[in-house]
Amino acid sequence: MRVLCAFPEAMPSSNSRPPACLAPVALILALLLHLSLSSQAGDRRPLPVDRAPGLKEKTLILLDVSTKNPVRTVNENFLSLQLDPSIIHDGWLDFLSSKRLVTLARGLSPAFLRFGGKRTDFLQFQNLRNLAKSRGGPGPDYYLKNYEDDIVRSDVALDKQKGCKIAQHPDVMLELQREKAAQMHLVLLKEQFSNTYSNLVLTEPNNYRTMRGRAVNGSQLGKDYIQLKSLLQPIRIYSRASLYGPNIGRPRKNVITLLDGFMKVAGNTVDAVTWQHCYIDGRVVKVMDFLKTRLLDTLSDQIRKIQKVVNTYTPGKKIWLEGVVTTSVGGTNNLSDSYAAGFLWLNTLGMLANRGIDVVIRHSFFDHGYNHLVDQNFNPLPDYWLSLLYKRLIGPKVLAVHVAGLQRKPRPGRVIRDKLRIYAHCTNHHNHNYVRGSITLFIINLHRSRKKIKLAGTLRDKLVHQYLLQPYGQEGLKSKSVQLNGQPLVMVDDGTLPELKPRPLQAGRTLVIPPVTMGFYVVKNVNALACRYR
Repeated sequence: MRVLCAFPEAMPSSNSRPPACLAPVALILALLLHLSLSSQAGDRRPLPVDRAPGLKEKTLILLDVSTKNPVRTVNENFLSLQLDPSIIHDGWLDFLSSKRLVTLARGLSPAFLRFGGKRTDFLQFQNLRNLAKSRGGPGPDYYLKNYEDDIVRSDVALDKQKGCKIAQHPDVMLELQREKAAQMHLVLLKEQFSNTYSNLVLTEPNNYRTMRGRAVNGSQLGKDYIQLKSLLQPIRIYSRASLYGPNIGRPRKNVITLLDGFMKVAGNTVDAVTWQHCYIDGRVVKVMDFLKTRLLDTLSDQIRKIQKVVNTYTPGKKIWLEGVVTTSVGGTNNLSDSYAAGFLWLNTLGMLANRGIDVVIRHSFFDHGYNHLVDQNFNPLPDYWLSLLYKRLIGPKVLAVHVAGLQRKPRPGRVIRDKLRIYAHCTNHHNHNYVRGSITLFIINLHRSRKKIKLAGTLRDKLVHQYLLQPYGQEGLKSKSVQLNGQPLVMVDDGTLPELKPRPLQAGRTLVIPPVTMGFYVVKNVNALACRYR
């Protein structure tokens, strides 16, 4: 469903009379549109043709979407979140009751919440209570009760410290949170760059690697999962719990070998197969690195390798990307949390859904390095606003995109990588501003020139709502603030999320996509058959 293309100068608008010399060009475009729309849904690339004489720099892109059947349907919780265990070690756990943070999290619901990360390797389970009070040993209810007691005692301790219910007093919460941020910033950096971590004792149920420092092959890991499943089933609250794994890293040769062994033994044991992806391995990066199409496309090859192994043993098994970050070692300051990083994030969402990956979990929602959605001052970053728009506008049904236009002729020895990326979904049926049958496009323009898109076929002459996201302020692509249709996005003074107001575009109007931007476009009242029903 991804269309990646680069085109020359735009043609005159349809309202003006074209010169006689452009008549053959119009005929060519009409033929291209017919051929593209009659092609199979799997072929979403524009047809390569020679550049017509007289056309320079830009051309008009004709866009249509198949509305009869979805090509994929992903999980309702497709975009989900992760919290890193560092929030316990660094003392942030008590701040999760902040009204502001809860509001930000609620904006991204529904979602799965994964508690995990590098610090999981250093978590230890230890029950410090009197085990004699529990008959036959401490069961899960006993531990859950202890956990509830810990929460109550934590609240009481905070009340005594500040003399009030700080969770109900945002000013006091913000003061404490800023003090904590200043204290822990240097500690966080020290651990990340020295790659040394201290153990943390956790007095509640958890999963952690008991065999750290010892190699385990895929077959043995699969047997461990089977044993874990058998241990969980007799326990009341875990008898129907889902199990996910093996949560491998980048699928290189040795990792693929591990996954192959795991799937052969335990492919039917896990509810979904999981892996993690990091785009940039901790090297020094520049802002323009986030605009490189070669970097954006590294995920595609990983998906192919994972799906090949999974489908060999368990065809149709769900696959989750259980952790995605732009750069390793906690991200890159002033880049991983900037507007520029959003191109990677939005393309990740589009590509994964298009390839049938069921869920993607963003690492991390809060407080881990610079890859997070919310910073240590509880301010939403550009990727948060991007995720919020995605949640509000995008439904789980993926639609095929068809494009016709004129493409540059490739130079000898040079690969033309597509800088215009278009994805289409049924509009989120929970969004009551749009009737069922509406379609939402999201478009990434990495070109340094604007692109003009004319809606054709079933989308022709339909009213469009534009949600254009651009950087706000003087920092440009490095900005940590964004604007929606020219208006800065900030939380309201009362701590609530702002209204996301669209810009209505005249029916039949050509979409003009500014250079190096991304946005969502809701095509209203299409009455798409694929989108009428859940």
